[in-house]
Amino acid sequence: MSTILHVSHISKQYRLGLVGSRTLKDDLTRWWYRVRGKEDPFLTIGAVNNRSAQAQEDYVWALRDINFEVAEGEVLGIIGKNGAGKSTLLKILSRVTSPTTGVIKTRGRIASLLEVGTGFHPELTGRENIYLNGAILGMTKAEIKSKEEEIVAFSGCEMYIDTPVKRYSSGMRVRLAFAVAAHLEPDILVVDEVLAVGDAEFQKKAVGKMQDISKGQGRTVLFVSHNMAAVKSLCTRGIVLEHGTVVFDGDTDEAVDYYLKMDSSAKGIRNYVHFEDKEVDRNPYFVPISLSVGALHKQLEEPIEFEDEIEFKIRFDKKIQNVKIDTTIQIKDSTGNFVISSGSGLVENIDNSQTLGILEFSVRFPSHFFNSEEFFVNVLFVKNNREVILRLEDIISFQVLENSRKLGEWMGKSRAPLKIKMPWTFSKVT
Repeated sequence: MSTILHVSHISKQYRLGLVGSRTLKDDLTRWWYRVRGKEDPFLTIGAVNNRSAQAQEDYVWALRDINFEVAEGEVLGIIGKNGAGKSTLLKILSRVTSPTTGVIKTRGRIASLLEVGTGFHPELTGRENIYLNGAILGMTKAEIKSKEEEIVAFSGCEMYIDTPVKRYSSGMRVRLAFAVAAHLEPDILVVDEVLAVGDAEFQKKAVGKMQDISKGQGRTVLFVSHNMAAVKSLCTRGIVLEHGTVVFDGDTDEAVDYYLKMDSSAKGIRNYVHFEDKEVDRNPYFVPISLSVGALHKQLEEPIEFEDEIEFKIRFDKKIQNVKIDTTIQIKDSTGNFVISSGSGLVENIDNSQTLGILEFSVRFPSHFFNSEEFFVNVLFVKNNREVILRLEDIISFQVLENSRKLGEWMGKSRAPLKIKMPWTFSKVT
């Protein structure tokens, strides 16, 4: 496949604390260096794009030395944390803003959906905005008219199509904006978080349409989303951005895995604890060694997916005989609500009262059990089924990733923390 988009050494610098990126003094300085044939002095300064760090300089690099190519018909997923530079990159590709350095080469027409109702005039009706956006893309009135009915039908806004857009809900605006961008035959469709606003029906149509554009029509899609199931289902390749730079470029599944490991580290998610590195209350009965949670048959650092069995392991050094030690895990969802508890004391054939040395408890939860969410775990050590001798709050945590889904299926998230695959049946009654 031939290259339709080539991005070479793209960087974007902003001045912090001001509306503009430059001052008259800076402009004169740049001009003086330029007429003398010297490099722009402001290209050698500027902080890294880390939104959580305190500003130490007046300038920041929102993007720094971005390089990649996109082939015709490819669906490129661009993922990263908030503030990583994803939207800035799309705005540069869409020519909403210009790069500080670097060159972008494209073949064909680019249509963008960067925010809800991008490019819409609030005082114009939905129909008038269709023609306005088509004209911006360089289409003739006849070309736009030939697509008008299809756009209106896809948007689902027939009743309000002759009403000013300022009276539309955010969902209606994004429906119409996506319909316009997707149907006016762009060679490159740039989409930023289109699934974050729409309802289930719209998400199915939007993802299906993007697939039709890339596979059926051979056009290119650049897709930004925090919905990893949608990225894995739709995209053929992934780029991960961090602090304004590309840190991974390759297979979609590998890109998502890289992002989740990076994101988990940033969130402080810890699915393994070794107690040599942690202070705990001492007791005469045992010494805790380690706690872990991970997907069965995977390395601990690998992401846990919805289809994985999940295994908890609790290891300790038992010091005294004639004392039975049991463990209990209590699992909480991201809001702090307890969702399930399980303890070894409920299993009748487990009795370590006469055993000394290093022991390990393990318990497995089946696949298709926990929903796509972050969970926190309390661990309790119980003596003789009566007394809690050690309680560890939020000592380990884990995150479950939704698997990729078939195109056209619901790409959103269900609310419940558990999503158990139960043995449902159906039968014909009459």
